[in-house]
Amino acid sequence: MSKLLDNINSPEDLKKLNIDELQELCQEIREFLVEKVSKNGGHLSSNLGIVELSVALQYVFDSPKDKIIYDVGHQSYVNKILTGRKEQFDNLRKLDGLSGFPKPYESEHDQFITGHSSTSIAQAIGIATANKLKGDPNYTIAVIGDGSLTGGLAFEALNNTKPGLNLIVILNDNQMSIAPSVGSLSNYLNKIRSANVYSSSKRGLKNILPKIPLIGKPLYKIIDKIKKGLRFLFLPKSVLFEQFGYNYIGPIDGNDIKSLEEILERSKNVYRPVLIHVITQKGKGYEPAETNPNKFHGVGPFKIETGETSPSKPSYSKKLGEILVDRAAKNDKILAITAAMPDGTGLSSFKATYPDRFFDVGIAEEFAVTFASGLAKEGYIPVFACYSTFLQRAYDQIVHDVALQNLHVIFAIDRAGVVGQDGETHQGLLDISFLSSIPNLTILAPKDGEEFEAMMDLAISLDGPVAIRYPRGFYSYKITRNKLLKVVKGKSEVLITGNDVTIVAYGKMVKTALDVAQLLRRKKIFAEVINARFIKPFDESNILKSITKTKNVFTIEDGYTSGGLASKVQKLVANKAIYSSYYFGYPDEFIKQGETTQIEKKYKLDKYSIANKISETYYKNTNKQTKKDKNKNTTA
Repeated sequence: MSKLLDNINSPEDLKKLNIDELQELCQEIREFLVEKVSKNGGHLSSNLGIVELSVALQYVFDSPKDKIIYDVGHQSYVNKILTGRKEQFDNLRKLDGLSGFPKPYESEHDQFITGHSSTSIAQAIGIATANKLKGDPNYTIAVIGDGSLTGGLAFEALNNTKPGLNLIVILNDNQMSIAPSVGSLSNYLNKIRSANVYSSSKRGLKNILPKIPLIGKPLYKIIDKIKKGLRFLFLPKSVLFEQFGYNYIGPIDGNDIKSLEEILERSKNVYRPVLIHVITQKGKGYEPAETNPNKFHGVGPFKIETGETSPSKPSYSKKLGEILVDRAAKNDKILAITAAMPDGTGLSSFKATYPDRFFDVGIAEEFAVTFASGLAKEGYIPVFACYSTFLQRAYDQIVHDVALQNLHVIFAIDRAGVVGQDGETHQGLLDISFLSSIPNLTILAPKDGEEFEAMMDLAISLDGPVAIRYPRGFYSYKITRNKLLKVVKGKSEVLITGNDVTIVAYGKMVKTALDVAQLLRRKKIFAEVINARFIKPFDESNILKSITKTKNVFTIEDGYTSGGLASKVQKLVANKAIYSSYYFGYPDEFIKQGETTQIEKKYKLDKYSIANKISETYYKNTNKQTKKDKNKNTTA
């Protein structure tokens, strides 16, 4: 680590540097980021692009009195470095380590726990309004990307901006969200970037006219008074943002620390909401990330010299793309939709093969679902691939626009369950709970890649909405070995027969259940393992039949027990004669970041913890039951 960065432990230290030193510091920060992220993985390209902007914000403003809010938050690494957390970067995104997103419990310089997009302007307006009510003169700054600006909440916030707020919105425009930005707003911003006629002519007038003897200065004042009209005439930029009540400044070079410092200082004296449009380069300063910013948006450990990452393994996301490409060749009604994540959801191959049947709607999950309802209404079969955590944003649309109409929309729910290092905002633990209560909706979870394919075929053939949830990453195991595998709606699958205990699981936890059964056999406990397959409709008859036989039931799930599989089985066995039961899943709390295996071990969802708990519970309760039966027999 270089000398300048060594001495930066707070924003106060930053303010001691001159502009030349700030430029040198920015280079040191980039080197620091590449080094740390190469070891732990994380969001690299977005942070490399925002270095100068993050430095300038802390240099000009007085955080935490002035509130700086980073939208989404995956670009907050630089802010963490500048606010006393650089020593914790060796534990970035690790269990009990530094989060990859803003967290107020880490630092007073973080205002909100953020991981979803398009929220910062609304939050900033709330704080700025509260400050106005209190008579607090401090500033509130929202940093939002051009991709996040496509979210409807961002426009709801712009629409509710009131005069007189000490509010500054920084539009960080790198022409990308995770994938390249799409839609009319992206085209609009592109026009602003390229339309420099007004900006260059304004600079020319300012430099030339005042120098003309006698008439120069008066003429410039007259022209300056009508500059707003000129702006409307030559450049479309003000039409949108200024009509929302903002004083628009830009576009400016967001990787020029000197220009940023000057513009931010000027914005403090505008006395009305300000929107500063900055152009940054995602991945700046590290060639592999500059060349492929999408790959380095969220990346695992890599070699610094080459940018090389570990080779990819079979994953559910990739499998989805393969299935849809194959089935779409036989069924021209199949369409695919993503919300700004074609690569992350595995749809890039579908996009390349069927560009006219692929739709990237930007960061707009609500629109994606309602858009899909319109497609389904006209006889198409739209597949909306979305991370579990982001599908939460479209709950009302799933209920009202799809399920209520009983429309054939397929929800491919990626990153279901614990996703690991992205932490609370990205864990996919709520989907079963919030989807299970929706009428007309079928919910499935595959135990392996082959069953996933069979479930997708069933989903395509069914009427009405279908949700298939699957975990992040790899399916390195293969449980099913039947090439003619078929999945029947509402039917579970008995994988191992046994007379002592019933273990019910779904999805990735079926593999855990099978491993637990093997461990139990060593203790002379013979488990019947059932792959539930369907969360809804739930196979009550077959599962109850097994529980009636063993009189001991245990469930294992990669989600919250409240509202999940546990709740279904508890309801099923209510008032039934059972000896022992236990429900393995996540408790009623938000789960922080860490390796998935570490998190599972922490919450005793690893195979050894589960096997020990089942054997302990089984022996304790069955022995009691045996003694009770013997006493009854003796009394009789």
